[in-house]
Amino acid sequence: MDLDTTAEADRVRGLWQELGLPGLVDVHTHFMPDRVLAKVWAYFDAAGPLVGRPWPISYRTEEDERLATLRSFGVRAFTSMLYPHKPGMAAWLNSWSRDFAARTPDCLHTATFFPEPDAAHYTRQAVQDGARVFKSHLQVGGYDPNDALLDPVWGLLAEAGVPVVTHCGSGPVPGKHTGPEPIARLLARHPSLRLIVAHLGMPEYGDFLDLATRYPGVHLDTTMAFTDFSEASAPFPPSELPRLADLGDRILLGTDFPNIPYPYLHALESLAGLDLGPQWMRGVCHDNAARLFRLFES
Repeated sequence: MDLDTTAEADRVRGLWQELGLPGLVDVHTHFMPDRVLAKVWAYFDAAGPLVGRPWPISYRTEEDERLATLRSFGVRAFTSMLYPHKPGMAAWLNSWSRDFAARTPDCLHTATFFPEPDAAHYTRQAVQDGARVFKSHLQVGGYDPNDALLDPVWGLLAEAGVPVVTHCGSGPVPGKHTGPEPIARLLARHPSLRLIVAHLGMPEYGDFLDLATRYPGVHLDTTMAFTDFSEASAPFPPSELPRLADLGDRILLGTDFPNIPYPYLHALESLAGLDLGPQWMRGVCHDNAARLFRLFES
């Protein structure tokens, strides 16, 4: 997709400036080792079974250009969401993301894990190294979050108060361990866990809003929700908008940049189009994540 990112940046900045914000905080962006990202893009290009439909990558550029694009949009802090699909990957990915965060100060140091015997060890090491957020992808990883090998990992992260962005909804296609039930069992055992439900739990929006209502540590990110692309296959129920408004202090901006099939601006305009008010938008676009991650504190 050929985008004029300079013109787009002007419009994105205008949106958050009108809200009186100093910029954006995006909790769901992807930066990975080049060869891993190339395989991810190839999977999207092939409309693989976990994608289920054509999915053009809008920001298919080199790493430096992707960083410059985000910064031109006024994104003050972002993540390097990455995830393993088999044993033996997570520790290596964590090493890469540690180095990436060290050379990219506006990126929240991101880490990941997989159910394997050394998961607790390398998760503890990542926390000691300064990881601020973890990513758990139940669809791609194909694992049960309640796997006994992960119990010490969840306990460690709950005790440390480190948020975990978790792709646990059944979109775009269901996985063996996606849906609200495995997460409900996880939270019953670790009720203080700071879990960020990716994609608002798409398409099981109401069920994940239920969990957020029940557990104060549960947040939801807006990644791809309300866009034309997602509304065509997994529309958000209008009847749930009042609850989305009521939980406004626990809704966080996420986009899936650069792996989105539309302009970044469209994600923001889709949120603004909900008409939930400027205070809700300020919280979602910046203030909620700034508070959760204790950003920009002097």
